[in-house]
Amino acid sequence: MHNLTSHTRIGLVAATAAGRRHAHTVAAAWPHARLVEGDSVADALRDAWGRCDAVVAFLATGAVVRILAPLLGDKRTDPAVVVVDEAARHAVALLGGHAGGGNDLAEEIGALLDARPVVTTATDAVDLPGLDTLGWPVEGAVAAVSRAILDGEPVRLIADAEWPLPALPPNVRPRTADERGDAPEDGYRLLVTDRVVPLDGRTAVLRPPSLVAGVGASRGVPAAEVAELLHRVLARADLSPASLRCLASADVKADEAGILSTADACRVPLVTWTATELAAVDVPHPSEVVRAAVGTPSVAEAAALLGHAGRPGDAALLVPKTASAMATVAVARHAPRGRLAVVGLGPGAADLRTPRAVAELRRAAVVVGLDQYLDQVRDLLRPGTRVLSSGLGAEEARARAAVAEAAAGRAVALVGSGDAGVYAMASPALEYADERIDVVGVPGVTAALAAGALLGAPLGHDHAYVSLSDLHTPWEVIERRVTAAAEGDFVTLFYNPRSRNRDWQLGAALTILAEHRPADTPVGVVRNASRPDERVHLATLATVDPALVDMYSVVVVGSSDTRLVAGRMVTPRGYRWRS
Repeated sequence: MHNLTSHTRIGLVAATAAGRRHAHTVAAAWPHARLVEGDSVADALRDAWGRCDAVVAFLATGAVVRILAPLLGDKRTDPAVVVVDEAARHAVALLGGHAGGGNDLAEEIGALLDARPVVTTATDAVDLPGLDTLGWPVEGAVAAVSRAILDGEPVRLIADAEWPLPALPPNVRPRTADERGDAPEDGYRLLVTDRVVPLDGRTAVLRPPSLVAGVGASRGVPAAEVAELLHRVLARADLSPASLRCLASADVKADEAGILSTADACRVPLVTWTATELAAVDVPHPSEVVRAAVGTPSVAEAAALLGHAGRPGDAALLVPKTASAMATVAVARHAPRGRLAVVGLGPGAADLRTPRAVAELRRAAVVVGLDQYLDQVRDLLRPGTRVLSSGLGAEEARARAAVAEAAAGRAVALVGSGDAGVYAMASPALEYADERIDVVGVPGVTAALAAGALLGAPLGHDHAYVSLSDLHTPWEVIERRVTAAAEGDFVTLFYNPRSRNRDWQLGAALTILAEHRPADTPVGVVRNASRPDERVHLATLATVDPALVDMYSVVVVGSSDTRLVAGRMVTPRGYRWRS
């Protein structure tokens, strides 16, 4: 998702009083949106087109089309345009689609104004990822290959390496072992490569961010010289500049205008490393002259190998250092890294699931999780997503499977309920994850937070989470932790409080707490928070019945300062120590 509302200049154009009211509603909610006015509505719309990254027009669709038609250029650079009708019933993604973020903007406008987003982009309409929405440059016969994917025609996926692509439909199949080169010649092809390849009417090329250009230069080097050398080096090696991930250099070159200008022109960042970090990289062509000047025997080659993340072991030097009068360039290819998103789904209700969690599920090619949690989100997964589900008690196997898929270079989402880092899948997964993969944590609404909201405000001051499951933790350890929470007068939340085979631990824990706080201390039991069979029960330490509790419950025991106010548990923030 482009998240246009947070990082983009959005121009709002309206002609009527109702349109201006809607525009002011948007401007009040989004700090980067502003009403654009002019001598006429047409002038205002043209002004917004020229100065903003996205435009929301509270006008008739036909009028917007007639005004903007002469200004249309390239969908990759034109602003996104969304049209909203007079009654704010519909938000139409008119221009920009998925490439410019128009579809996302229509969704966001719709959510803000309670309007229905209207998206007509074919891939979005049938829930397929557009080739120009994958975050990488794409070239060649993009429209033809996209149409073939939509029509279910065979498309051969030919990748130089396993990149963490999102799920693609079943008619997009990887090249088989007995196929050679970039075959088949007579079918549609989707290539994933940083190499310069011949194009035809049936081939689209995705450019992965695999290349890093290391740059060394004399002080005051002209930008034209750096750019000419860089593009000459890439062209001689048949490498596409569209696959540049970054330029890299020594930190003493962080302010070198010629290098910075070249990075800006390539639309990539400049990453710099200290002389010590560069000197630690083994390079084929060290120079004592360079060491004497900047403290490292290599700048261009070492920086190219360090790349953006400082992992030279992931890289291979494709082009050794090549010099011009004032600059030196080397190019390294960095191996793809798998991606593991550890996703918290929240307590169960769809509206408590975060947008980031949804985005990660839709970005993944492989989704791993407990069967009952996966059932909650199957409707969010793109066609072609591979689902690895298992039952209760297979946490370690799920974690290993997710890490193995990511280590193979795939985009993986490992899901858990609540927050994945709270008694859930993040911990076992990260025990196995190594430096071969990138890990993304996606927080979720925990069961404790959902239960606390239903009970009132029991977590208003210090509180402790304790799992009462002794399957992996000895009861003696759990008992010490409960005692510490009791002696510290923490509000205490019990996860995994009671099951058919563990029916005495909750009673024992409540007894420990009762020894340190009043009998009338409020206790809340919340079962299946936010789910259809949600149940909330209020009691006290003296009256709570453990038989009401099961593994779908969270038990919240107040501190000695927690009280009931109008039937709600409240722990005051102004904590008063008791003597």
